[in-house]
Amino acid sequence: MSTPSTPVVERSDERHRYEILVDGELAGFTEYLDHDGQRVFYHTLVEEAFAGRGLAGQLVQEALTDVRAAGKRIVPICPYVAKFLTKHQEFADLTDEVTPEVKAWLRGRLS
Repeated sequence: MSTPSTPVVERSDERHRYEILVDGELAGFTEYLDHDGQRVFYHTLVEEAFAGRGLAGQLVQEALTDVRAAGKRIVPICPYVAKFLTKHQEFADLTDEVTPEVKAWLRGRLS
């Protein structure tokens, strides 16, 4: 009987996202764009086949830890990231408010 491997989180700069892999298979990701020293998180997804394993939390935890190490700030437009931050106050010192200006900038970049 094989044991499942430890999920691995990797930053994919060319795709502007952090990915979580289970046994080498893409299980989910959280997407971002960088803006004036901020990393704006706008979408998080975990594939249904991997749901219920706590992977989204692990993914976002490691992504935000990487943001801290990079000296950037967090803007949580993604509802999952925003909810995660309400429960993890250790990132409050680097979290910026979601403003209409940042939302407009993001809409322009994504369209």
